[in-house]
Amino acid sequence: MESVYDKYELVVGLEVHMQLHTHSKAYSSDPNVFGALPNTQISPLSLGHPGTLPRMNSKSIDYGILLGLALNSDIARYMHFARKNYFYADLPKGYQITQDKTPICVGGHIIIRDDEGKEKKIGVTRAHLEEDAGKSMHDQDPFDTLVDLNRAGVPLIEVVSEPEIRTPVEAYNYLTEVRKLIRYLGICDGNMEEGSMRCDANVSVRLKGFEGLNTRCEVKNMNSIRNVQRAIEYEFKRQIDAVEKGEIIVQETRSFDAVAGFTFSMRSKELAHDYRYFPEPDLVPVVLSEAHIKRIEESMPALPRELYSKYTADLGLSDYDASALTNEKETALWFEDLIEHTKNYKAASNWVLGPIKAYLNENAIELHDFNVSPSQIASTIELVDSGKVSASLAAEKILPVLADGSGKMALAVALELNLIQDAADDVIENAAREVLAEWPDKVAAYKAGNKGMLGLFMGELKKKTQGKANPKVASEIFQNLLK
Repeated sequence: MESVYDKYELVVGLEVHMQLHTHSKAYSSDPNVFGALPNTQISPLSLGHPGTLPRMNSKSIDYGILLGLALNSDIARYMHFARKNYFYADLPKGYQITQDKTPICVGGHIIIRDDEGKEKKIGVTRAHLEEDAGKSMHDQDPFDTLVDLNRAGVPLIEVVSEPEIRTPVEAYNYLTEVRKLIRYLGICDGNMEEGSMRCDANVSVRLKGFEGLNTRCEVKNMNSIRNVQRAIEYEFKRQIDAVEKGEIIVQETRSFDAVAGFTFSMRSKELAHDYRYFPEPDLVPVVLSEAHIKRIEESMPALPRELYSKYTADLGLSDYDASALTNEKETALWFEDLIEHTKNYKAASNWVLGPIKAYLNENAIELHDFNVSPSQIASTIELVDSGKVSASLAAEKILPVLADGSGKMALAVALELNLIQDAADDVIENAAREVLAEWPDKVAAYKAGNKGMLGLFMGELKKKTQGKANPKVASEIFQNLLK
């Protein structure tokens, strides 16, 4: 039965703010450090004291160019900055230096997966550089709000999407792709829990078939990608319920209560002209040369989509493997190093996504703390391919020894542990005959069509030969005997 919600379509545009990973702030030399004691990373310059003059952080310009190139945006060759004026306790200057008329990036797109797993292109309206405000803390004192200004002046880039996101899942996938992209570029760590990546969602609804845009509400203060999805899910139903009751949706700013799972009104939405933008008089315009942009382009690392295409088209890996390998930059780079040492790409993928990932999880360590080099794993793959050691034995016995940091190769470890599968064919056949003689009921089950019994036989053979039997040879012997 069709519900009232099926009549409507969701329309979402996302504004993603990312703190740029520079050593100093956007317009001063104050340190850009997360987690320092409150109000220790400030100076008269970042606080905007009278007589101080800002100076442009050129690294933030370069990061903006990098992001624009990755988004396929048009990069501004000439840009000037503006003052966005508003009063708030954590904005020490009383204005924010930002880009208004000349954003560094215009247009572009991000390719995501929709709810059905199909590719969809989400347009980017613009990306502009600005500075962050401080941080108000409402839960540290029972009577007063405390202000930490360490974050004030930290360089930001804000990416504004077109209102082309149609489901909460698409919003989730869009943010996942944005975070993946900025991590690959190395311009931001994308940690929403720490506030280095933040998202505002502009949400509206309309009847299906209507092409216009209705009044939107902006939802703020979401500290995870999942909470952005949850907030949009709630807001979609809230607005439809209001429209169905004959209520008018007003443009406002709302916050999301992650514990209770609902949004609530904070204030009516400010209009752009309320900010009284005017050109920043203390910063000269920035002019970018073609040569400078070209240098930045040549320094770009391989991006997730490029690697995904390489893994599926050139290496013959599955969609699942390629997606899993490119989800995290560190994993992709480690895999890239591994395939420099082996051409068995499927085995390399299986090791990274299987035993290595399991080992990291079990030991609660990250890949950069893993003591096994790609060349050591390549030697393990070669050992398994030669038939001297089974893949399961290599994962169970050899990998933990390699991880002790000794630098040994797999063959040396296998010899030390006496793991080499060198049992002669006649030895394997004799052991196989013993196994079949001990399990007559299972032999009957196998002959009746239960081919899964072969796994039991192989396990028993492994015990009898102490793991010395080549599984491929043993399997062939069993099948011949069972005929």
